[in-house]
Amino acid sequence: MAQTVRIDSRTHDILKRLSDDRGQPMTELLAEAVEELRREEMLRRTNEAYARLREDPRAWAEEMREREAWDVTLADGLDDDQ
Repeated sequence: MAQTVRIDSRTHDILKRLSDDRGQPMTELLAEAVEELRREEMLRRTNEAYARLREDPRAWAEEMREREAWDVTLADGLDDDQ
């Protein structure tokens, strides 16, 4: 289902130029840009959450213990020569 989004003329000009340069419809470019922004936001929030976790020594120690427990599974099922 298509929706309408208002953008200013400068943004439209930039989008049009990118569309022409890449030979890609503006709708696809917008979808890519929104997806990239979504991923960046997810990473930003994840980084903030880890920063808060590191501020709590007990919680961070627990995180490190959990990581160590999972580290032994990295090579499960692989021979030494793989």
